[in-house]
Parts: sequence; C-alpha cells; structure tokens
Amino acid sequence: MTNRAVLEVIALGPEDAVAAQEGGADRLEMVTDMAADGLTPSVSTYLEIRSSVDIALRVMLRASDGFAAGDVDALVRSARELREAGATEFVLGFLDETGAPDMAAVEALVAALDGARWTFHRAIDRAADRDALRKQLADLPGLDTYLTAGSALGVDDGLPTLVTEASRSGEPGYEPQILVGGGLALHHVPRLKAAGIDAFHIGSASRPHGWDAPVSAAAVAEWRAAVDA
Repeated sequence: MTNRAVLEVIALGPEDAVAAQEGGADRLEMVTDMAADGLTPSVSTYLEIRSSVDIALRVMLRASDGFAAGDVDALVRSARELREAGATEFVLGFLDETGAPDMAAVEALVAALDGARWTFHRAIDRAADRDALRKQLADLPGLDTYLTAGSALGVDDGLPTLVTEASRSGEPGYEPQILVGGGLALHHVPRLKAAGIDAFHIGSASRPHGWDAPVSAAAVAEWRAAVDA
C-alpha cells in the first residue's frame, strides 16, 4: 500500500466521501461550490466528512473564484477553525497581479496551519514563471505536493511540462510530489506513470452524471485500476 500511486478525489459531502473510499481513493480534496472551482467548506461539513471515512482528507482554503487571495484575514480564521476541528492537511495557492506567488498571503496561511501538510494547487498553472514559483515556495513548511495539469489549458497541453518537471524530482523546488489533475483522462495515465509520476487527482471524472450527482464508486474503481496497472 505504501508504494502504490495516490488517487485523490474531490468530495463535496459525506456521500461523495464514502463512495470515493469504496472505490479505492487514497485521499479526498474537500471543497464547496464547484461553480467557483472549489472554495473553503464549512467546519460542520468537514466534521461530517471526517466522521464518514478514514482516508486522508485535504481541505481547500480559497474564498473566491480565481487565484487572488482576497480577504487573507478571513482565510486565516478559516484555517485556524479547521485546524481546531482536527483538519491536518490543506490545499491553497495564490498569485499576485504579476503572476508571481502571493507570498504574503501564502505565508500567513502557512503560519496558521502550524506545520500541517499542504498542496499548492493549480495556481501554478497560471503562474508567470513556474520554476521561479517553485523556488520561492521551496522553504515553506508543510508543502509536499503540487496539484498541476502542466498548463492552464489542461493535461493534454501540459503533458510535456509535467514530464519535464518529473525528471527534475529532487532538485531545489522540485521535491514536492506532482499530483496531476485538470483535464486528466485515463489515456494520460500510462505516459505519466512512465515519467515517474505517481499521484492523480480527479473531479468530474469520478462523476459520470455531472457535478449535480454524487461521486460514483464504480468510476473511482476504474481509476484505481488504471493508476495501479
């Protein structure tokens, strides 16, 4: 189990979480409001999901659509409340108006997380300079994952970037795990695995009937088989 690829599934509530775990997910990304591409859920929803499953759970810290931080104080309050409720893993990522990482916002949240592990999400795919962003974030405590499609346009366009970045694993700024998501399809998995990528993130792919329907355990199981092949 320790060496198998990571399969992370977006969960909006307990029904999603249970189905994802039944299908073989290793971890959930917990969000609300997918119309805004995923925002911070309430503490009560976190507690409902946490009590429903025993797999790892990463909680989104994001107040509005887009990659500007917005009200950082409110985000910090949310982070602290979720930490107090027991959350131990998070997802965040903010850019400034130049496309560089918003270090003030990120550092404020990381301080509130108090050592918790976290993913820098697909804001990296909108960054002006991906390499510079990785190096700016390299020394922040808890950062262990980048969620990325390799391109703002999705995995189809970003595959060459993902393969190149995987080849740099272990270099300064490239130590965090690459978690591929954003237009990820089953046919991408073999090439990504061949490049050494071992973490995969799905949202709509786990919901064959759309975002208004819950996660399908069968769809997750199909992905589990693909990433384990």
